[in-house]
Amino acid sequence: MTTSGLPAAPGVEVVEVETAAEMADAVLSRAEAADLIVMAAAVADYRPAVAATTKLHKADGMPEIRLVPTVDILAELGRRRRPGQVLVGFAAETDSLSERAAAKLEAKGVDLMVGNDVGAEGVGFAYETNAVTIFHRGGARTEIPLQSKRAVAHAIFRTALPLLSEGAPACPDQARVEVPGAGAATPAASVPTGADDRDRE
Repeated sequence: MTTSGLPAAPGVEVVEVETAAEMADAVLSRAEAADLIVMAAAVADYRPAVAATTKLHKADGMPEIRLVPTVDILAELGRRRRPGQVLVGFAAETDSLSERAAAKLEAKGVDLMVGNDVGAEGVGFAYETNAVTIFHRGGARTEIPLQSKRAVAHAIFRTALPLLSEGAPACPDQARVEVPGAGAATPAASVPTGADDRDRE
């Protein structure tokens, strides 16, 4: 499922882009004014070094396509972040979710990393449901079981918003976190399905 065809909600500014470079410019030019930044999974990690302006003809032989890295938008946000700004990243993985998401949390310099096993049943782009694990600095984790994507989004914000008052970066001394409305969490905490019935679709 995608939101690309939906109308913009009232009060929401939508910036349409076509390339990773345009997305980087759009995000980085607005990041300074944001108190809380929630990113989605990364766009393409590589782009063609040269973009052809005309059709590639078979008679010219097999083309050589050289790839170069795109701007790592999340890492750049982490590098530029101002004091008090809260940064949430996403890690869409098909294997070794815990290890990869935890490593990205440290490498990107974010407060929370939302790990998403896109190979699991009912999870990812083709479904209206999702299940994620939120990785916190300091080692805590919050499990969000399979439920509507709207409910998952609410759970992520319930986890991120308290960090604004605490001040970022969030580095708890103990691997423990509380999610409002879901009770005290443990190092393997869980937000139960239907924690907020208003979120259900």
